[in-house]
Amino acid sequence: MSYQPLSEVRKTLRVDWYRCPIEHTKLRKLSNRSDVQGWFQAGGHIALYLFTGIVSYMLWSHQNWFGFILALFLHGTVTSFFAGIAPHELGHATVFRTKQLNKIFLYLTSLLSWFDTFDYNTSHTYHHRYTLHPDGDREVLLPLHPNVGKTFLLQMFTINLATRRGRTLGNGFFQKLVQTFKAARGKAHSNEWIHTLHIDQPDQRLNSVWWARTLLVFHGSVLITSIATGLWVLPILISLAPFIANWAAYFVSMPQHCGLMDKVPDFRKSVRSMHLNPVLEFLYWRMNWHAEHHMYAGVPCYNLKKLYKQIAHDMPEPRTLIGAWREMLGIWQRQETDPSYQFDTPLPVGAGRIRTDVPDELESSIGELAPRGLRYKDPYLD
Repeated sequence: MSYQPLSEVRKTLRVDWYRCPIEHTKLRKLSNRSDVQGWFQAGGHIALYLFTGIVSYMLWSHQNWFGFILALFLHGTVTSFFAGIAPHELGHATVFRTKQLNKIFLYLTSLLSWFDTFDYNTSHTYHHRYTLHPDGDREVLLPLHPNVGKTFLLQMFTINLATRRGRTLGNGFFQKLVQTFKAARGKAHSNEWIHTLHIDQPDQRLNSVWWARTLLVFHGSVLITSIATGLWVLPILISLAPFIANWAAYFVSMPQHCGLMDKVPDFRKSVRSMHLNPVLEFLYWRMNWHAEHHMYAGVPCYNLKKLYKQIAHDMPEPRTLIGAWREMLGIWQRQETDPSYQFDTPLPVGAGRIRTDVPDELESSIGELAPRGLRYKDPYLD
């Protein structure tokens, strides 16, 4: 399928999004960023990473192999939420009030997870502005397969060597390594969407090239250090950790859009929110409130549940994690015989469907996600 150049898409594609009404004063309050909350979320995640890593190292050094494998499983589970999840919210720059702290944690989590924040920020800007409209957003293309195959799940619960879970994130170690080497050499990206983004934003492509080189230098240094010291566990705990025990990150992130409707101007139809237990919600950076995040992307992750409570009367009931997966698997089973089928999320009685209020400039904020070439004026930054 051929698509318009993105420069043309920006001129011609206009999505008149329906957003659940909320008072401007309440929205501005919910949009406030907090260094304290940021340290709890970002600092807490890094602290968990260090704790599980140190415990794994200590058990390895004492040759407690059963304990090491268990600790490594937990370490990988915690680290896998760095890849595309922590950098996602930090990329919006809504976690900390202090801009430098957002940048520090963005680059740190991206470095530890082999994550290209430059390509992703460009892609994700389009994803927010044109959610599931393929001319302007191919970060997510429907239909999506909620994979529960045995070989796939074996890698999700052990080491993700060769799976593909997304267009901009979630590849196995071998794919990530090959792609990073290609990017570092300035080779054209094999992914049509990323290649299109590079044509549209060449400055970001150059940033991506330098970032790939940084990743190789950092993880190469880890490998060299391990060879020099005999600590062969270091590359496992640092460089391989994002690819170990990806199960939790996969199960909570897959329901975001899977099985829902594309080409609609209503986030309630194209995005799914879920209730999660506090541990998973923390590791997932509260992105289980995903419809709310799309509706008001300038609201920090730690305020999304509060946002939901303000607009709950106009929103579908959030799914449970098990309920979301049952829904997705049922949809996929039907799509195998009817590829055009999409699930139409029911709305509560009396829910709004047509915009009747005057659009609030603040509501379209996506933080500071957009690269310079795609940046609009952010009303929150005034």
